[in-house]
Amino acid sequence: MGTPSPRVVLVLAVVLGAPWAPPVVFGQPNFIVILADDVGWGDLGANWAETKETPHLDQLAAEGTRFVDFHSAASTCSPSRASLLTGRLGVRNGVTHNFAITSVGGLPLNETTLAEVLQEAGYSTGAIGKWHLGHHGHHHPNSRGFDYYFGIPYSHDMGCTDTPGYNLPPCPPCPQHGGAARVVRKDCYTEVALPLFENVTIIQQPVTLSSLATLYVEAAERFIQQASDSGRPFFLYLALAHMHVPLWDPPPAPSSGRGIYGASLGEMDALVGRIKQVADRHGKGNTLLWFTGDNGPWAQKCELAGCLGPFVGAWQRQRGGSSAKQTTWEGGHRVPALVYWPGHVPAKRTSRALLSTLDIFPTLVALAGAALPPDRRFDGLDVSPVLFGWSDEGHKVLLHPNSGAAGKVGEIEALRVAQYKAFYTTGGAMACDGSTGPAEHHQPPLIFNLDRDIQEQEPLDVASREYQAVLPMISRAYAQALEDIAADNISIADYSKDPAVIPCCNAQHVACRCHEAHAARLDLHTERRMTRLCL
Repeated sequence: MGTPSPRVVLVLAVVLGAPWAPPVVFGQPNFIVILADDVGWGDLGANWAETKETPHLDQLAAEGTRFVDFHSAASTCSPSRASLLTGRLGVRNGVTHNFAITSVGGLPLNETTLAEVLQEAGYSTGAIGKWHLGHHGHHHPNSRGFDYYFGIPYSHDMGCTDTPGYNLPPCPPCPQHGGAARVVRKDCYTEVALPLFENVTIIQQPVTLSSLATLYVEAAERFIQQASDSGRPFFLYLALAHMHVPLWDPPPAPSSGRGIYGASLGEMDALVGRIKQVADRHGKGNTLLWFTGDNGPWAQKCELAGCLGPFVGAWQRQRGGSSAKQTTWEGGHRVPALVYWPGHVPAKRTSRALLSTLDIFPTLVALAGAALPPDRRFDGLDVSPVLFGWSDEGHKVLLHPNSGAAGKVGEIEALRVAQYKAFYTTGGAMACDGSTGPAEHHQPPLIFNLDRDIQEQEPLDVASREYQAVLPMISRAYAQALEDIAADNISIADYSKDPAVIPCCNAQHVACRCHEAHAARLDLHTERRMTRLCL
């Protein structure tokens, strides 16, 4: 915040003869944000040499800028997505934990989404893939600024399918008829099939997981083509099912030694490569493509989880439990990030600026020539100068909310100040071996110097000069952040539940199955509820 917009900088560059001015002035660019699910920082070959399954993403990194100190705004699904689309942490926007298939509410309606701002600025807006910000009533994507929606309303493990794929523990397929004996397993959804929406209509229930990637690419191509034909700029938010469980059987990656996970990673890579080709075909240099992840790998899924790279959270691992998804260790929120925009974002560049998915909202708003919504504060920054290579300065302070491990969900009990990372709470997430590290509160906080200790193995000795010098700086930053949040316009999400809002194509059929001749259209403009229909 406080950074001049790109257009202002362009003018100053001409007047002052600044050597870092870009070669051309641009109008409203197109935007594609691709959000992978549960992807590890080390799942990209450009980040981690041992990974061989991502040639298209690695090429994207070579043709654009790679951000190696980039973080999701939370370490679990709904809060991370809400923050990306609002530029605000869950303690401000109200989304502190995941929504359920029975959730009545979603992202609070008084929160303004990135799609709503860009739609007002003249953009065609489309969301494809996982939503997980509420599916009932006006929480549906079509009511949150997206002209077009194609996808699943929540994670694809939150409903049964006929070919359930690979999960740990494995889940049974959907029941085929009402008289069948039901298999009940912990953490498995066996009563209602996973739905696929096009706008407000359920077009398939249960979803065929193996065809989902192809369907998403085809929907993205249609949206981009129609937006291009209209002459309007477009914003496409593509929230992938990869690499969340259950994984399925894609064609094997030729050079993969990582089994099902490697094959799925290769499929995701090919999908991103195809989206890049489509974007280039509709005007290379007119579209900014931003690839990143919603949080780190889900460690308790063992060989079906991603690669952390060097961010292993060694201090936590020594005590048991996970240091990845749901936690505030680096493995939980440090995610891969690539930005590609030929002629504007430098190629073959690696940036070490401290950035976040929170920055996507204010940056794209600035690039579109639009204005941020008033009467609220933002945690994200306009980082367009970093994208353009004019600066490598990002956040001075970055907050990491509790995301389902120890501590109250949404509360800020870890933060980054320069190279220092402070923890007031640790533990509470399950590892592959079934251990859950004990929930521990730290006062004074654990502090790690990430410049020297990227594995978060050895906190600074509280008696050391370094700790004593750093602690006041961290304490001030922490207190100022909490004061700023307390003074803000804060929203509260409705987390109430009602089985009547579960998306269901046909309640007369077992597991809500959709027959080819039957589809359920959702009425977004009524408060009336019908059994198992998402209205």
